[in-house]
Amino acid sequence: MPDHSPTASAYDVTLCVEELRAALALHGITLPSLRVDLPSFAGTHTPPAGLIALGNCNTATAQALATALRKTAAEQ
Repeated sequence: MPDHSPTASAYDVTLCVEELRAALALHGITLPSLRVDLPSFAGTHTPPAGLIALGNCNTATAQALATALRKTAAEQ
């Protein structure tokens, strides 16, 4: 399983993006701008943090995401 810590490698962050994309797809949700935020690896701190850009979405997608999160939280 990839390391999701703030010091994950670019490869680990890419895997995390793909896992998130797949999990969202299970709920019929697509975030078109979901990607690795490459500039976050250009920082001067060591090791680089590596962030995931969730991007923008329309209100229908945001509502679907909120519904999926609420449903999952209620099942736990």
